[in-house]
Amino acid sequence: MIEVKNLCKSFGKNDVLKNIDYKIEKGEKIVIVGPSGSGKSTFLRCLNMLETPTSGEIWFEGIQINDKKTKIDTVRQKMGMVFQQFNLFNNKNIIDNITLAPVTLKLQTKEEAEKNAMALLERIGLADKAKAYPSQLSGGQKQRIAIIRALAMNPDVMLFDEPTSALDPEMVGEVLQLMTELAESGMTMVVVTHEMGFAREVGTKILFMDEGNILEEAEPQEFFNNPKNPRLKDFLSKVL
Repeated sequence: MIEVKNLCKSFGKNDVLKNIDYKIEKGEKIVIVGPSGSGKSTFLRCLNMLETPTSGEIWFEGIQINDKKTKIDTVRQKMGMVFQQFNLFNNKNIIDNITLAPVTLKLQTKEEAEKNAMALLERIGLADKAKAYPSQLSGGQKQRIAIIRALAMNPDVMLFDEPTSALDPEMVGEVLQLMTELAESGMTMVVVTHEMGFAREVGTKILFMDEGNILEEAEPQEFFNNPKNPRLKDFLSKVL
């Protein structure tokens, strides 16, 4: 579904990604872990061109998305993105936040979009918040709304950039629960996270990044129980 070839990204003299090659198949749950500054979020943001690669190729469903001829906004409709800071529109109520994109892009009528939004809100137990504003919700509720807002576009893949790192510890569970349900429904997911329990339970593959490289890739059992790379062993000894 996604293929990255020789991906490099530099900010000035700082090489953040160094010749990354990787393939993501439909239905996989790829979890990316590593120390701060290792390039995880930059890699994720390159996948939907929120960051423009310095060199290399990114292919999504057979289209090279970093080709200047590609209409990236059309591609992004198939890629849901969930950020650390929710990115909800504070001046719009919850149902308007969810319906804005599908209606603006004329993918659904307002009635269809609202019906779909209410079904998604029911699914996460927040139907009573449809007319509330983001400022009236907890962090965990906002992040769950951000996830279903991305789902309202019927994406083929969901990208998560540290979706729980801005939350109070007691709210992390409700967001991870929704992400786990999404994974079980068959959604292709790429998740940058510090939540090792989630990585172990939900990931089909885990990538360890450091200094702009993928140093190790393995299935969860192997990754946690039998790490090969010395840097990964050191990292796991500090976070587990």
